[in-house]
Amino acid sequence: MIHVTRGATSLGAFSEEDVREGLRTGRFLSTDLGWREGMASWQPLSQFEEFREAAPPSPPLQSGVAPSPQLVVPRIVLSRPVVAFTAMKREGGLGEPLFYAIIGGTIGGVFAITYNFVLRSFAPFGDRHGAFTHLFAGLGWIFLLVLTPLLVVIGMFVASAILHVCLMIVGGAKQSFETTFRVICFAEGSASPLLVIPFCGGLISGIWKIVLYCIGLARAHETDTGRAVIAVLLPLIVCCGGLLLIIMMFGALGAWSASHH
Repeated sequence: MIHVTRGATSLGAFSEEDVREGLRTGRFLSTDLGWREGMASWQPLSQFEEFREAAPPSPPLQSGVAPSPQLVVPRIVLSRPVVAFTAMKREGGLGEPLFYAIIGGTIGGVFAITYNFVLRSFAPFGDRHGAFTHLFAGLGWIFLLVLTPLLVVIGMFVASAILHVCLMIVGGAKQSFETTFRVICFAEGSASPLLVIPFCGGLISGIWKIVLYCIGLARAHETDTGRAVIAVLLPLIVCCGGLLLIIMMFGALGAWSASHH
C-alpha cells in the first residue's frame, strides 16, 4: 500500500494500480507525495519508477517539505494525527518511541504531581501531627518524581498489551504488537505535556489521548476507525461493567442479609 499526501492533507493508502489509474485520470498529481513501508522518506509520485509512464516529471522536492516517517510523528502528532500515524514506521524498534513517551510523560507527570502537592500545601496544619503529615506528603512528592519515568515505562507496556489484545478481539490488529506500542508511546509523549495546563490539564490530556489512540490504531493497523474506537473503549467498558456488577452483588447481599434479620 502506498500512502499519498497533498500538502498537509492525507489522501489515504492505495494500491499501485489505484495510484497509477489516479495519475492517468487526474485524481492524483505528479507532485503528490507518496510513501510506503521500507522507504526512507516521502517522494513525489513522479519519482516512483513504476509511475513514471503514468505521470510527467515533477520539479525536485524542496527541503523540509516531507520529513522522513520516523521523524514526522513527534512533530505533527497533535496537529495532524492522521498524517502522522499514516506515515509512522510500523516497525523500527521500541527504543525511539519509548524514549519519546518517557520525555513527554515525565514532563506531564511532574507538573501534575507538583500541582497536587501545591494545592495540598494550602491546607492549614495547626498542630504537630499536621506538620508531620505535611512532611510525609513532601517526601512522597519527591519519591513520585523520581519514579515517574519508571511508571511511564511500565504504563506504556501495560497499556499497549491491553489495547493490542482488544484490537485482536475486534479483528482490527493487522500489524504486530510493536506497531501498537509505537502508537501508544507517540500518543503518550505528545498528549501528556498538556498536563501543564492548570486545573483542566488532566481532562484535556485524557480526552486527547483517547482520540490519538483511536486515530493512531486505525491508521497504523490500516483498519476501520470503528474497530479502533471499540478496542480503545473496551477496557473502560469492561472496568465499568465489572464495577457495576460488584455494586449490584453487594446490594443484593445487603438486601438478602436484611431480609433474614
